[in-house]
Amino acid sequence: MDATLYTTLTRQTGLMAEMQIVAHNIANSSTTGFRREGMVFSEHIKRLEGSPSLSMASGDTRHLDLRQGGVTQTGGSFDFAIQGDGFFLVETPTGQALTRAGSFSPNAEGELVTPDGFRLMDQGGAPVFVPSAAGPIALSVDGTLSSRDGPLARIGLWLPADPLDMTHQGGTIFTTSAPEPMEGGILLQGFLEDSNVNPVSEIARMIAVQRAYEMGQGFLEQENERVRGVIQTLGR
Repeated sequence: MDATLYTTLTRQTGLMAEMQIVAHNIANSSTTGFRREGMVFSEHIKRLEGSPSLSMASGDTRHLDLRQGGVTQTGGSFDFAIQGDGFFLVETPTGQALTRAGSFSPNAEGELVTPDGFRLMDQGGAPVFVPSAAGPIALSVDGTLSSRDGPLARIGLWLPADPLDMTHQGGTIFTTSAPEPMEGGILLQGFLEDSNVNPVSEIARMIAVQRAYEMGQGFLEQENERVRGVIQTLGR
């Protein structure tokens, strides 16, 4: 197989991966706290002796779009939305992780957990506990959670030490090697942050990727016919 076909095949592989990412974004355009993903293509160039250089493109790196999403009012006592930077810190079976999805509820032990059962951590990295008899719960903008008897905990906001180190674990959960507490930040009670996916933009992107893939596929088919013709001519 010549260099042209190798180059086209690597491009097609990257476009297929990008199509899957776009489809995943569209499917989660209504998921609370979801973060849009993108594909980063890289070019590898090799100089060949006596021939033009060979350029290969690969799309194997995902990019997270950390821009703020809109907020929707729910009125829920344990629905929290972050305004600005920062993430909630939750404890998963594989360790601590970050999320922007702020829908929580008390479990049987009184700990605030996500719908998947992951415990919410406070500013010091300990579980947030709400007694069953605490009564009405209020959250101040600095993350202080209080009942009629006084403060219960302070929900912390966290940042990854390196944003490029974040890995999408699944859903709205992201892992990072060393989350760090963040100063400042604003928390809203009774609100949830929307997905930051723009469905119209993603559909337009899907059409563009599909057309690029079809062009590459057409080129591969033409090259295949050309090679077949050469083989048939030489075999006569």
